[in-house]
Amino acid sequence: MTTTLPIIQQRRIEASILKHVYDVLVESHGQAMAAETIRRAVTRSAIEQGEAMRARFDHMPDLLDFADILKFWTADDALTIEVLDATPARLDFNVRRCRYAELYREMGLGEIGAILSCNRDGTFCEGFNPAIVFERTQTIMEGAEYCDFHYEIPADDKTNSGR
Repeated sequence: MTTTLPIIQQRRIEASILKHVYDVLVESHGQAMAAETIRRAVTRSAIEQGEAMRARFDHMPDLLDFADILKFWTADDALTIEVLDATPARLDFNVRRCRYAELYREMGLGEIGAILSCNRDGTFCEGFNPAIVFERTQTIMEGAEYCDFHYEIPADDKTNSGR
């Protein structure tokens, strides 16, 4: 993950390559195997990017740290978010507009857009701070009006927090 290139632009580049990989995998192994292969690759990438982001901190990052780095995903008006709660142990927000979803649909990748984008949201935390519990019940990519993001560091894991 770079910070010089807005993440939405980085995702556009990745998707343009993954689209061809996905198409070849569909031809050779079928749609289910192609989607699973892409999902596994994106998951590995998201965890690695979470680890790289964690390395920027001199402590195990908490959810205020996470709130601070949201700017990388929202750059270039990529997301319109409404923060509902932000503490070291809890971060809740809704995404009201997702240009990532728009991008994948425009590229003809709507059917795997959730794998390319939404799939990253929870797995990024595995690398950033494994104590973070992520929950989301709906996404714009899958047709909802908004995405609801809920992150928590449970009370028994506060020792993993940097604050």
